[in-house]
Amino acid sequence: MRVIGIDLAGPTNTADTALVCLEATGGQLTFVNAQEDLDDPTIGRLVREQGSSDTIVVGIDAPLSYQVGGGDRVADRELRRLAVAHGMRPGSVMPPTMTRMAYLTLRGISLARALELQAGDRPPAIVEVHPGAALVLRQAPLDAVRAVKRDPQARLALLAWLRRHAIPDLPAFTSPSDHMIMACAGAVAAADWALGRARGIWKAEPPQHPYDMAC
Repeated sequence: MRVIGIDLAGPTNTADTALVCLEATGGQLTFVNAQEDLDDPTIGRLVREQGSSDTIVVGIDAPLSYQVGGGDRVADRELRRLAVAHGMRPGSVMPPTMTRMAYLTLRGISLARALELQAGDRPPAIVEVHPGAALVLRQAPLDAVRAVKRDPQARLALLAWLRRHAIPDLPAFTSPSDHMIMACAGAVAAADWALGRARGIWKAEPPQHPYDMAC
């Protein structure tokens, strides 16, 4: 099984979009490749290539639905409570229609739909992931998770943690971006969701919320 984690940014910010591909065999994860600065057509091509001969799971770090009328989805509220209980800030989980999130939500919904439509008879299994929560729920260092966007040393600490506890052959990048770290964590969360060992899961409620959320 191939597993892809995507740390998505807004539609005009492809530079901050990262993708990590892993192979899941017998419950173990191995590194396949990683890329950054990706637009949606490129993501679609990469997903199709990985899924051409194998089952594929895609974890997207972006809202893939929104609440009718705005505000939190039930899953957002419950995930926020879980994340805060493990030391994360309340703002680490934001409503999909919040001003800072709306364009990311737009891109997430559009990308998920495109990945399914372009896949033909081999559509990927898609899940919405929250990499930060996925890390802290697996006992990654909380201070590093909270500082990942601003502190290069925090990113290196999380890279080392991922290599020890999740992806043993993950390259020892000398200067990983926070987007690359989160794409790795998103891939781990997606793999665990597919393997039935997610730390938190909120089931899809179609048609308004067509995808599971997991961490």
